[in-house]
Amino acid sequence: MTDAPAIEITRLVKKFGDAVALDGIELAVPRGSVFGFLGPNGAGKTTALRILTGLARPTSGEARILGADVSTAGNDVRSQIGYLPDVPGFYPWMTAVELVEYAGRLFGIGPATVRERAESLLEMAGLSDVRTKVGGFSRGMKQRLGIAQALINAPSVLLLDEPTSALDPIGRREVLEMIASLRGRTTVFFSTHILADVERVCDTVAILDRGRVVANAPIAELKRRAAVDRLVIEVDGDVAMLISNLEGRPWLRSIERGEGVITLAVSDLKLAQRELPAAIAATGLGLKRLEGAEVSLEDMFVALVRRAEQ
Repeated sequence: MTDAPAIEITRLVKKFGDAVALDGIELAVPRGSVFGFLGPNGAGKTTALRILTGLARPTSGEARILGADVSTAGNDVRSQIGYLPDVPGFYPWMTAVELVEYAGRLFGIGPATVRERAESLLEMAGLSDVRTKVGGFSRGMKQRLGIAQALINAPSVLLLDEPTSALDPIGRREVLEMIASLRGRTTVFFSTHILADVERVCDTVAILDRGRVVANAPIAELKRRAAVDRLVIEVDGDVAMLISNLEGRPWLRSIERGEGVITLAVSDLKLAQRELPAAIAATGLGLKRLEGAEVSLEDMFVALVRRAEQ
């Protein structure tokens, strides 16, 4: 069925002795989407990816890619999967084109086709004119090369484990642009602990916390589900008095302080809007600005994880 998710995980459990790495996770990844698997280090993201690639077996539950159980999938299914681990290892004496072509030959791709694909992928990765040996590549160049070699078999599903980890801002931007360019052609499933990366390129996100999925939905839906709004307040005077007046209010989630400005994350926008004018007036401060601000993925992440812990 072409309408079936590219990836389906059902009641997946993975234990290492008494330690539970994955605790009954469930999620579905739409075909052609860029799907973010978000969570702090140690949440279980790499364990889940190793199970999806067949490098590890689940304790119980099921993981399916393109409708096939990954525990029993044959080469016909695995040939449709591309994978980049969190720390890719390459032969340092090869050039980029040699390495990508070598990966293609491992899939049994013919010489003419593998050369054509390698040239196209390296151009997409911004490496087509690079003649330096891979051993001299920067971390960002290696990550882009890793994505290119993971695409040499024209996979239907691309699995990436922390593809932007430890990159500088320029390297991160380059890798994210490459990932975004695949939308609609390849299902991209990438794990990360960097909130901004998910917010920038993903259609849908699953939030993993201590081995459990606490949310799995499009980002717009998560904003609604998290029930967190943001308000920016600018006053004429010391904001410390206003902060003191607002602390402890049941609708207040957090306060970010700036010079004469505070940003509030609130759980009940209407109640906050009713109470704020009186709270500001009680401090004797002059109100210069009160307006809404876009909810960030960080706000959603904190709200959803806190809710799961309650």
